[in-house]
Amino acid sequence: MAYSVENNIRIFKNSMFLYIRMLFVLAVSLYTVRVVLRNLDVVDYGIYTAIGGVVLSLSFLSQILSSASQRFFAYEIGLQNYERLNKIFNTLFLTYIGIILLIIGISETLGLWFLSCKMSIPAERMDAAYWVFQFSLLAFAVTIITNPFIALIIAHEHMNVFAYIGIAEVLLKLAVAGLLIVATVDKLKLYAVLMFVVSCIIGILYYGICRKRFPHIKLQRSWDNNIFKSIFSYSSWTLFGTVAGVCNNQGINVLLNVFYGPVANTAYAVGYQVSTGVSNFASSFYTAVRPQLTKSYAIGDFAYMNQLFLFSSKTIFALLYAIILPLMLETDIILKLWLGDVKPYMVYFTQLMLVYTIIICIGNPITTIAQASGQVKRYHGIVDGFGLVALPLSYIAFKLGALPEVTFYITIAVFIIAHALRLIVVRNIVPIRIAEYVKCFILPAVMIIVVTILLSWPVRLGINNTVGQLLCVTTISIVSSCFCSYFILFNQEEKSIFRSLFRHSKR
Repeated sequence: MAYSVENNIRIFKNSMFLYIRMLFVLAVSLYTVRVVLRNLDVVDYGIYTAIGGVVLSLSFLSQILSSASQRFFAYEIGLQNYERLNKIFNTLFLTYIGIILLIIGISETLGLWFLSCKMSIPAERMDAAYWVFQFSLLAFAVTIITNPFIALIIAHEHMNVFAYIGIAEVLLKLAVAGLLIVATVDKLKLYAVLMFVVSCIIGILYYGICRKRFPHIKLQRSWDNNIFKSIFSYSSWTLFGTVAGVCNNQGINVLLNVFYGPVANTAYAVGYQVSTGVSNFASSFYTAVRPQLTKSYAIGDFAYMNQLFLFSSKTIFALLYAIILPLMLETDIILKLWLGDVKPYMVYFTQLMLVYTIIICIGNPITTIAQASGQVKRYHGIVDGFGLVALPLSYIAFKLGALPEVTFYITIAVFIIAHALRLIVVRNIVPIRIAEYVKCFILPAVMIIVVTILLSWPVRLGINNTVGQLLCVTTISIVSSCFCSYFILFNQEEKSIFRSLFRHSKR
C-alpha cells in the first residue's frame, strides 16, 4: 500500500498542533513560575513543590496505564471494534479509580507521616502545608481520572483538541498566578486550592469533549477480567522498561555523586535539562505518528506500517539532528549565554547526553511496533534488561579511576547495541525489514553526520567572535543538516510527501 495522503496530512497537522502546544506551554510556564515564585516567596514555593513532589512520586502507575490506554484504544479504533473499545475504556476507568483509592490510602497514612515527621517545614507554615498536601492530592486524583479521556483523544488523533486544552490549562495557571498578586489571604493556601480548581476545569473539558465527539463511549459499571489481565500483563512489562530507564539515569547520577561529588551532579542536571528539551521536539511528531503505527498493525497492513516506520525514524532523526548539531558544536558558548558561569564537566556531559538522546529517540518507533503487537515481555525484558548493563559497567570503570564522562561513553555504546537488539527482537514479532532499515536509514544518517560536520567545523574554527561564531555555525549547521536530510535521507516518495504537505499548507 502506498502512503496515504490523508494519513500524511493528518500526521502533519497533528504534529503542528503539538509543536505549537509545546512552545506555548513552555513559554507561558516559564513566566508563570517566575510570577508564582515572586508572590509566594522562596519558602512557600519550596513547600508547595516539595509536597507536590511527594504526591507525584506515587504517579508512576498512572503514567504506565496512560501509555497502555493509548495502545489499546488505538488498536481497537484501527479495527473499528467500538464495542470492545467501550469495554476496554470502562475496565481502564475502573482501574484508574482503584489506583486513586490506593494512592489516597498511601498518601493519607505514609504520606502524612512523612510530611509531619520527615519534611523540613517551618512550624508556622505547617497548617498551610497540610492544605497544600490535601489539595495537591485531590488535584492529582482528578488528573489521574482524566487520563483515560486524554488517551481516548490521542488515540482518535484529535491532537488539535489536546493542544487547545493544553494551552487553556497553562492560561488558567497564568490567571492563578495573577490572582496571587492581588490576594490578601494566605497565598500558599489559595494557590493550592486554585490549582485544584484548574485540574477540575481541565477534567470537565476533557470529559465533555469526549462525550460529545465519541458517542460510542459510554461510562458504565462494566468490568472484563480478560481485558484487565491483558492490560496488566502489558503494563507490567512496560513498567519494567520505565523502571529500568529511571534506574539507569538516576543510578548514574548517584554514582557520579559518590565518586565525583555534587559538582558532577550539577553538570548532569544541566545536561539532562538540555537533552530533555531537545527530545520534546521529536516527541511531538512521535505522539502524532504513534496511533497510525498501532492502527496499521491492528488491521494487518504491514506494508504501510513498514513505510511509516522508516519515514518516522528518518523524520525523528532529521528533526533532532538539526537542533543537536549546533548545540554540540557550540555547547560552551550556549551554556555561557544561558548560565553565565560554566562549571566543570558541563560541556562534555551535555554533548554526550545529546548523543544518547538521539539514540533513544530513534528507537521510539520500534518500541511502538513492539507495543502494538502486545508482545512486550520479550521486547522490554531483553532490550531494557540489557540497557541496565551500563550501570555496573560504569561502577567498575569509576572504581578503576576512569574520568566521569566515561559513564556516558559506556551508556552510548550499550544503547547502540540495545538498538540493534530492538530490531532483532521486533523482527521476530512483526515483519519489519532490517536490511532496508540499515540501507535506507542508518547508512544515510551516518553520511549526513559526516558531511554536516565537515561543512560546519571549518566555520567554527574561522571565527573568533563569540556571538558571530554562534550565529554563523548555527545557521550553517541547521541549513546543511536540513538540506542533507532532504536529499540524502528521504527517498523520492517521501520527498513527494513533503512537497504535497507544503502545497496543502499554502491553501
